[in-house]
Amino acid sequence: MNLHDLREQIDSIDREIVDRLNRRVLLASEIGRIKSEAGAEVYVPVREEEVFQKLEQLNEEGHLETPALRAIYREIISASIALQKPLVIAYLGPEATFTQQAALKSFGSGLNYKPFNTIADVFHEVEKGHADYGVVPVENSTEGAVFHSLDMLAETDLKITAQVYLPIEHCLLSRSQLDAITEVQSKDQALGQCRHWLRSNLPNAKLVDCSSTTHAVQVAMERDGAAAIASSLAGELYGVPILQKGIQDHAENITRFLIIARNSGPIGNGEVPQRTSIVFSLKDRTGALQSALEPFSKRGVNLCKIESRPSRRKAWDYFFFIDCIGHFEEDPVREAITELEAMCSFAKWLGSYPDVR
Repeated sequence: MNLHDLREQIDSIDREIVDRLNRRVLLASEIGRIKSEAGAEVYVPVREEEVFQKLEQLNEEGHLETPALRAIYREIISASIALQKPLVIAYLGPEATFTQQAALKSFGSGLNYKPFNTIADVFHEVEKGHADYGVVPVENSTEGAVFHSLDMLAETDLKITAQVYLPIEHCLLSRSQLDAITEVQSKDQALGQCRHWLRSNLPNAKLVDCSSTTHAVQVAMERDGAAAIASSLAGELYGVPILQKGIQDHAENITRFLIIARNSGPIGNGEVPQRTSIVFSLKDRTGALQSALEPFSKRGVNLCKIESRPSRRKAWDYFFFIDCIGHFEEDPVREAITELEAMCSFAKWLGSYPDVR
């Protein structure tokens, strides 16, 4: 078979793919109409994960790698959602931040994105209904929790509806040569994730915390002797050369982001693993924390994360953020949370969502 014949076959397959994609989109649009009449959410992360898992099963003997298959269908689903409802996604900006990359990984390119300067702004936009969903960082595998996000989860009525993990590769960007750099600008978390590299390679440079990695690139674009720690995407967007790639201290540097909304997600068909998040404050007595965790252990509910944070309500009062495996609608999880609430001065369910990466 010659090159012309192969290309003709590809053209024929492309015609069939486009036809079937349009038929799929029309079916999805009809589902959207039914959801709208029922007042249901258009974006349902657990249903999407069910679709992805079925696709992976269909592709077990195929040639497509799983990440490629997911990326293709992420865009197909994004286009379908856009036809059902023009969703607005708020994220911690500006453009080209890692949070925007996480938002695109979660929702695809077919929706409307609005960048905001602070995590609080993202929460407020979703609270007021100006955005349907928000995307914020919550923890990094190297530097730990993003406390502004935890604070806002405790203070608002918004719920977590999904999570996304994003591998983070930091680059050093500057118009100056390495030996001429006098200051390095970036977000505090990014500076922390690169502290050993900075100590070894730029020990005399001033480290400057700024509002975002993208803002750092904007500074490096305009100021001699200034460098930024940011993504290669941000460097390309603003035309700032990359001096060094992969300067993070740990090769496996991953940030977890949360998708926040006014409602949490359903349990699904039970085949997708789920995670539930809770925040609570304890009464001041001996053994209070141990007692608070017992409702989960005695029901066999696995606690996969615990984080403490000053409540900011009074001195030495703390919030405890815990994640457990399971959905709030499952009896053991719901019963454990109900028992926890009875012994706490404050307790709130923050949402249940697919526990997938």
